[in-house]
Amino acid sequence: MNDYSLQPFSINSCLSDLKLTANIVRHTNTLAICYTLIGNLAELMILAPADLPACKDELWEETCFEFFLALKQSPHYWEFNLSPAGHWNVYRFAAYRQGMQAEMAFQLLPFRVQTQPGCLSLALELDLTKIVPIDQALEVAISTVIKPRDGEVSYWALTHPGSQADFHHRDSFIVEL
Repeated sequence: MNDYSLQPFSINSCLSDLKLTANIVRHTNTLAICYTLIGNLAELMILAPADLPACKDELWEETCFEFFLALKQSPHYWEFNLSPAGHWNVYRFAAYRQGMQAEMAFQLLPFRVQTQPGCLSLALELDLTKIVPIDQALEVAISTVIKPRDGEVSYWALTHPGSQADFHHRDSFIVEL
């Protein structure tokens, strides 16, 4: 299991006490990723669990856990969005921010969200067979959008290679699986 700490693009004083980690592992063609957010969750806009979680667009406008998968040495990649409310989406891109399409290979993206005072965790096991050949090397970017109750949205990632927060920047795909 590979553990990583996510860093904010810029320091937001109301979020300075947050700690955000992720761990990711791949076994054959199953990917397991788990995020852990620790801090004063009452200061964050975290949507309540939905009665009927569904595939939805624009989840990144609220608190949203994201990761990006790319085939090594290929411009193609996928963006996965996971809302603490249970909503989700997957997009396929032909190249950097080009050719965005809903990825139809997934009809459901079940993940678990657990909350306790001061801690939220989100975990997903994903069958990659639907989109990636077995044993194909992957490059991964792990990120999160955090929306505080007061203040500006905060962008967290393993690295921020550009002058602006940009989760699609290929230099942020630093995990190899």
